Amino acid sequence: MNEQHTPIPRQDSPVTVLGLGPMGQAMTRTFLTAGHPVTVWNRTVSRADGVVADGATLAASPAEAVEASDLVVLSLTDYRAMYDILGGASGSLAGRTLVNLSSDTPDRTRAASAWATDHGATFLTGGVMVPAPMVGTEAAYVYYSGPQEVMARHRAALTLLGTPNHLGEDPGLAQMMYQAQLTVFLTALSGLMHATAMLGSVGMKAREALPELLTLADSIGAIMRAGEETPGAALDAGEHPGELSTVTMMGATSDHIVETSASLGLDLALPEAVQAHYRRAIDDGHGGDHWTRIIDGIRAPR
Repeated sequence: MNEQHTPIPRQDSPVTVLGLGPMGQAMTRTFLTAGHPVTVWNRTVSRADGVVADGATLAASPAEAVEASDLVVLSLTDYRAMYDILGGASGSLAGRTLVNLSSDTPDRTRAASAWATDHGATFLTGGVMVPAPMVGTEAAYVYYSGPQEVMARHRAALTLLGTPNHLGEDPGLAQMMYQAQLTVFLTALSGLMHATAMLGSVGMKAREALPELLTLADSIGAIMRAGEETPGAALDAGEHPGELSTVTMMGATSDHIVETSASLGLDLALPEAVQAHYRRAIDDGHGGDHWTRIIDGIRAPR
């Protein structure tokens, strides 16, 4: 019996990039450096000047850009922009692979996948987990979801952007992981700025405060993994054994943060949100459990 192999695009196979913000420009240059001919299009034409000087070809229209390559990578503000740009080029989509690396909700991502399929295209969702300057480096990684066969066909080209991690067939999976990771990231950034404002109120400059705060940020992963052979296993089992870091103890700390912030005249939105998680768990009778018990209230808000 003859084995069927998924064809792998040549290293010089054409790629189209739609959207030339910092991320789109970084991806274009990464493909160019690896030897791929790259066609680009952007609503603000002047944004293409730099990558065209580096060797990219500027298409006159979205349809022309799509028709230039089998692999079409989108780096846009959101999924609405995809419809705005490709709506008039839908007749050119048949047989193409759209890899949308834009941010939006998982539900909108699934709807976009269905839209692409209706127009004869295949669709991969992607979430790039590094800023533009790190695209194409060893530190870069990208989550994907969508048809496994399509991922395999374009893996060589997509690996250039960052180490790919294919999560499954559901097109919403990569978007869900992207949003989950950004939840941690954006909350941490707000926490850093809130803490810097606290320290600034007593005269400590940001250049002094941030190195100390970032030392803690760097160690959070180790703190979360401490004593756990498989982090998250207890959560999956619905277990929250109270040890040193109980809901009551962490809740008291959250109270102190709110009180301190209020005395300094700072915005209380972030510390009060955190405080509410612990108060809910205490009200539900879980004060003696591990602090991870707050996930119950997050999963089922009142």
